[in-house]
Amino acid sequence: MSTTPTKGLIQTNKGILHFELYDNDAPETVANFKKLLTAGFYNGLKFHRVIPNFMVQTGCPEGTGAGGPGWSIKCETNGTKQIHDRGVMSMAHRGLDTGGSQFFICHNRGGTAHLDRVHTCFGKLTDGFEILDAIRAGDIMEKVELF
Repeated sequence: MSTTPTKGLIQTNKGILHFELYDNDAPETVANFKKLLTAGFYNGLKFHRVIPNFMVQTGCPEGTGAGGPGWSIKCETNGTKQIHDRGVMSMAHRGLDTGGSQFFICHNRGGTAHLDRVHTCFGKLTDGFEILDAIRAGDIMEKVELF
């Protein structure tokens, strides 16, 4: 198992969010995210749902919150890093094992603690928290890449 986390960035129209992935804690979810990212799936998508003091959500190709990649992945909620906190990236879903491409980034622990072990945490921001706070519905992920 890898000890160095995969790192990347989300370039938004407001600035850059740097992240690292939970390669060992949520390996299937991370592999799915990397597959979509490598294919350019996320480039140009909107943050379609923003709830202040809770989270920003993106990853819907339709920009409505109803779309996905055409497949579903299993939830991975038993790892040690499955704690929703400020900057954590977590897979959105409409029920157990129905995630695909949509994900959210948490604003704080207080607003998201109830999601622990319900949604799969697959990464966290390492920089750009002021950008996270500035994102509004309709803002764009211009480019998502690994480095």
